[in-house]
Amino acid sequence: MAMAVAQHRESSSGSNINKHLDNGKYVRYTAEQVEALERVYAECPKPSSLRRQQLIRECPILSNIEPKQIKVWFQNRRCRDKQKTEASRLQTVNRKLNAMNKLLMEENDRLQKQVSQLVNENGYMKQQLHTASTNDASCDSVVTTPSHSLKDANNPAGLLSIAEGTLKEFLSKATGTAVDWVQMPGMKPGPDSVGIFAISQSCSGVAARACGLVSLEPTKIVEILKDRPSWFRDCRNLEVFTMFRAGNGGTIELIYTQMFAPTTLAPARDFWTLRYTTTLENGSLVVCERSLSGSGAGPNAAAAAQFVRAEMLPSGYLIRSCEGGGSIVHIVDHLNLEAWSVPEVLRPLYESSKVVAQKMTIAALRYVRQIAQETSGEVVYGPGRQPAVLRTFSQRLSRGFNDAINGFNDDGWSIMNCDGAEDVIIAINSNKSLNSTPNPVNALPLLGGVLCAKASMLIQNVSPAVLIRFLREHRSEWADFNVDAYSAASLKAGSYAYPGMRPTRFTGSQIIMQLGHTIEHEELLEVVRLEGHSFAEDNAFLSRDIHLLQLCSGIDENAVGGCSELLFAPINEMFPDDAPLLPSGFRVIPLDTKSSDTQDSLATNRTLDLTSSLEPGPATNHIAVDAPSCPNIRSVLTIAFQFPFDSNLEDNVANMAHQYVRSIISSVQRIAIAISPSGLIPAVGPKQSPSSPEALTLAHWICRKLLRPEPPVGDSLLKNLWQHQDAVLCCSLKSLPVMIFANQAGLDMLETTLMALQDITLDKIFDETGRKTLCSDFAKLMQEGLAYLPAGICMSTMGRHVSYEQAVAWKVLEADESTVHCLAFSFVNWSFV
Repeated sequence: MAMAVAQHRESSSGSNINKHLDNGKYVRYTAEQVEALERVYAECPKPSSLRRQQLIRECPILSNIEPKQIKVWFQNRRCRDKQKTEASRLQTVNRKLNAMNKLLMEENDRLQKQVSQLVNENGYMKQQLHTASTNDASCDSVVTTPSHSLKDANNPAGLLSIAEGTLKEFLSKATGTAVDWVQMPGMKPGPDSVGIFAISQSCSGVAARACGLVSLEPTKIVEILKDRPSWFRDCRNLEVFTMFRAGNGGTIELIYTQMFAPTTLAPARDFWTLRYTTTLENGSLVVCERSLSGSGAGPNAAAAAQFVRAEMLPSGYLIRSCEGGGSIVHIVDHLNLEAWSVPEVLRPLYESSKVVAQKMTIAALRYVRQIAQETSGEVVYGPGRQPAVLRTFSQRLSRGFNDAINGFNDDGWSIMNCDGAEDVIIAINSNKSLNSTPNPVNALPLLGGVLCAKASMLIQNVSPAVLIRFLREHRSEWADFNVDAYSAASLKAGSYAYPGMRPTRFTGSQIIMQLGHTIEHEELLEVVRLEGHSFAEDNAFLSRDIHLLQLCSGIDENAVGGCSELLFAPINEMFPDDAPLLPSGFRVIPLDTKSSDTQDSLATNRTLDLTSSLEPGPATNHIAVDAPSCPNIRSVLTIAFQFPFDSNLEDNVANMAHQYVRSIISSVQRIAIAISPSGLIPAVGPKQSPSSPEALTLAHWICRKLLRPEPPVGDSLLKNLWQHQDAVLCCSLKSLPVMIFANQAGLDMLETTLMALQDITLDKIFDETGRKTLCSDFAKLMQEGLAYLPAGICMSTMGRHVSYEQAVAWKVLEADESTVHCLAFSFVNWSFV
């Protein structure tokens, strides 16, 4: 059979199926040969596959084809696949852009209608004011409005009438001008944006609106959004009490919904609503909802005793199909959260449309987009975890933390005691277990129950994102490793032990492994490993590592989020999908949301190092932490820590939990002061001048022995310390000394940064010989204030050996000459081995 015959290029696509270009000539293959090549390509698409070569050799019909021609055929085949993939991707992008353009045009039309309406209202008001000046009596006819007859909500016909009125009002908000919408600060529409977001400018209650493109079918989106507890973290429970078909093919449901309170300072909310699901004449799906009248209405007044009845004004979802797949989603949330029932300091949380947008409206649109991307395979998680499982873990951490904060009686919680001085509340739940599924394999029976110590406090002048980021990256600054060890031991049945019975120490090292994140990285799910070792000599080499499942959100200040959270729960090393969780952590919610809207786009960099004032230009290569430029930030911080206990250890665990939370409050207050603009660390905004008293004082304390006999002053002092040829390191005087400062040479020697420096302990720097020498000279160092260490070897954070000719250690005294601030080390003539 003739294998390769030069052919003229034919226009017919059918005749080109089995022709490929080889050195400017077209080579024709038989149908059988093409079929065999396709089979080989389908099984082994990679060029270097040995299996492909084996299949080619084993196929008799391909034996007469030259290897070079086979190679060319596969190359052309791969090119065609890439072209098809790229064409499909471009078509998808084009469809999305067309849908977004259509959405923007509709939004533009709505805005034009809103402008026209405002112009007409303005003219009408001017006319009325002019008329009122000439005839006061005419005003009576202006304000007179016809009264609406009350709908009967006790029969299906009355409910249908309410449903149809709700639908009409909702559509006027979603696509009309019933509410004066303004663009939400910090959220600009465009091709790369999630959607278009708006908040109410002036209306009854608080309202938010969102519209965007989602690559899911309308019925799937409706199914997701109606399951509010799955995506709305503040939703405790949603129960459908009555459902019946409406005459037009829709459904009407009577729903009782309970919402968690975000802090310990305010009661939770509940709603008694009617939800109407129907299809419009143009095929769009609508789910609209509103509250039914009557504050006492609902399924069980006793069950609602811990809640304040809030009102939902006509709200809902409008979903329309797009050509080529996907849907355009409109979301409206309009609530009256009864702000009168909360302390005055918290009222901004209940009177801000921006908070509603962040917590409900944007969250809903982001969630369906997340599901769409996971369904299409655009989002890949590791290691070996399904997206649905990771979402379940995130939801369980959030729900468990909310349960602890609210402590509902019907869940079994009761107040054990409350420290009025610091508002530390101890709650106990004897009915709670660590069950995670209805019939879990890994469920752990608790002989006593669960105890929770919680508190809320006001913090000022600190960005929530910066605070949570610091707490996440510097756990040793606030956490007690023995308490973590006690919580971790609770995962093992029958291993209850009071902290201190098996003392361990935290090595200062935490390893964070990311499991997954949302599409905009506003939420991270990760596993944290804390390295620990036993103090007992016989167990010195036995691992005491602790593993935590951690949820972190709101650490990006450029993102729009309602709060910043750091939630975690101990897990065992196996980490099964139904692992029991007992979440603890922190939640920081900004309060002055209305006044800070104009500041959303303003941000400056702050550096957590002594050298930020050395150069007049922008910050150099050191780790920077973003913080808002406005120093008058007020936030409410809520802390909750949960501990399992055995019945005979209830009082001990309660005392431990109370003391632990009080110590955490003190640590967080200290941290907040340190990272605030008025703290000891360089402030937000313009960098400190070279004469900054804090920087100069610390530099002077360090340099009194380093730069003898006459240390320079002012700028020269700071620059000399930073540029000193020897590696200068400073460590704290804690039970486990950690690094708090290093000059440029010190950072180079340790191969680290100033931010990561604070996770390095002193014992990790020296080798065994160096540690023994330091221990033997430590008494002399503390007595005389100075010690000289002989030549030795130390380790960098990258595991490299560093040699030094001599090391000098001295006490850094504060201005009063009696208080030791830290220990300083100077490594002379260091170099990598």
